[in-house]
Amino acid sequence: MKVVLATGNQGKVKELIEILSDLDVEVLSLKDFPEIGDIVEDGNSFAENAIIKAKAVCEAAGLISLADDSGLEVDYLNGAPGIYSARFAGEGRNDIDNNMKLLSLLSDVPLQKRTARFKCVIAICTPEGETYTAEGTCEGIVGFEMKGEKGFGYDPLFYLPEYDRTFAELNPDIKNKISHRGRAVAKAKNVLAEIVKKEKA
Repeated sequence: MKVVLATGNQGKVKELIEILSDLDVEVLSLKDFPEIGDIVEDGNSFAENAIIKAKAVCEAAGLISLADDSGLEVDYLNGAPGIYSARFAGEGRNDIDNNMKLLSLLSDVPLQKRTARFKCVIAICTPEGETYTAEGTCEGIVGFEMKGEKGFGYDPLFYLPEYDRTFAELNPDIKNKISHRGRAVAKAKNVLAEIVKKEKA
């Protein structure tokens, strides 16, 4: 059975292929469907954006499609940057710009008020019109400075007290188990396993 991951990010594709290796699925990506082009994510939540992407790809490719949307929610900022995590500092800005904006907004905020979470929602759409979602979260604290070379996005600022490390300092194996995306993917894998079982029945 073929499954399309609604991303051109080959790192995500590689990760998903490894996670789904014990299921009988072949993972494709948007690279295999260049005609699909950019998909406008104009939803008001991670779930809405993930569903928009998965549905668009499912309809265009005629195959089961998976899409994820994720970001950082900071309690002191009433959940911002949230769905705007990737473009927090403005269009065309990069990870460092986003991190610097976050640090600046929290410059006088004490540690106990810097609570935050990474959230990821994965949507699965089937050509039969079924839609499923799986959510994963990881709680942490926004640090006072960027630390670590691993990861991307807000990982250098996202501090986990129980490990005394930021996401960008953690061993990738540990990060993949406890991260928002790792948790969402584990749930999505169970949904896919059920779909595969139905297809074979």
